[in-house]
Amino acid sequence: MSAKTQTTTHTATHSGPNGFIHRDEAIVVENFSKSYGSHRVVDALQFTVRRGEVFALLGPNGAGKTTTVETLEGYRTPDQGSIRVLGLDPIRDGQVLKPQIGVMLQQDGLYPGLTAREVLHLFAGYYRTPQDVATLLERVGLATAARIQCRRLSGGQKRRLALALALIGNPVLVFLDEPTAGMDPQARLATWEIILDLKQHGATVLLTTHLMDEAERLADRVAIIDHGRLIALDTPASLTGVQNATVVRFVAPPGLDCTQMATLPSARKAQEIRPGSYLIETDSVAVLLAELTAWLRDNNITLSELRVGHGSLEDLFLRLTGSEVRA
Repeated sequence: MSAKTQTTTHTATHSGPNGFIHRDEAIVVENFSKSYGSHRVVDALQFTVRRGEVFALLGPNGAGKTTTVETLEGYRTPDQGSIRVLGLDPIRDGQVLKPQIGVMLQQDGLYPGLTAREVLHLFAGYYRTPQDVATLLERVGLATAARIQCRRLSGGQKRRLALALALIGNPVLVFLDEPTAGMDPQARLATWEIILDLKQHGATVLLTTHLMDEAERLADRVAIIDHGRLIALDTPASLTGVQNATVVRFVAPPGLDCTQMATLPSARKAQEIRPGSYLIETDSVAVLLAELTAWLRDNNITLSELRVGHGSLEDLFLRLTGSEVRA
């Protein structure tokens, strides 16, 4: 599937507190580039995040996600291009911006000797109108762990506390970096509900995750970047093409001839999305299954798995970025 580019139509404009043009976007990234020495990590990146949406920024390791998010949060300076967050420059207007945003980092950086409740009370003191600590602990499922020192919390509990710290100041924009990593299924679902509740109450969420089902379920729009460049941007439904072709997936020995499979009369496209895992798009599942099984029989190929469904975000991600593991 070819990369999609975002539409840049604006419905409302006004001046922000520092005179910047302030539209209906929470984040505007224009021609942003960043290098470390001779290595360009982000290359002319451009996208917008609308106010009140959940926006997922996806990419393999080393794609430039962390550098992009840290620049949006005001921790790095662009080499070129322009970045506006809530109409402000994240570096120059940091004192105005930071009280309006919440940040959940991959590395939690919690005070090991303080309890969960004490850490939240400490952070609540940084804001004019913080959330109630007891209520927030209950909301993230840590009420029974409130008196436990951070060093004794499990990995999943630390992630939930990091989420609470991101929300304590009632932010209008929340950055969530791998928010459910290390969480059990119940905590993961509860976190999803919190994210959707934030959106319902008008907050904007920028989410990074390696869990494609998480992005597909939560995000209004998804941007995929690789080697520092934007390669796809649209709604999950549009990116995966769920309105159109049905997908047949099967597992067989790696290295099958996808060119031959693509010539099956009912096949639209055939790909090996990872070694031994194949995907064929079709408009007629029943006919394709008959053609495919006959082709496999004639070529003496044995299946170990066969599934029928719509294209997924993970399928698209692997097609666009490749299946090799990156450090």
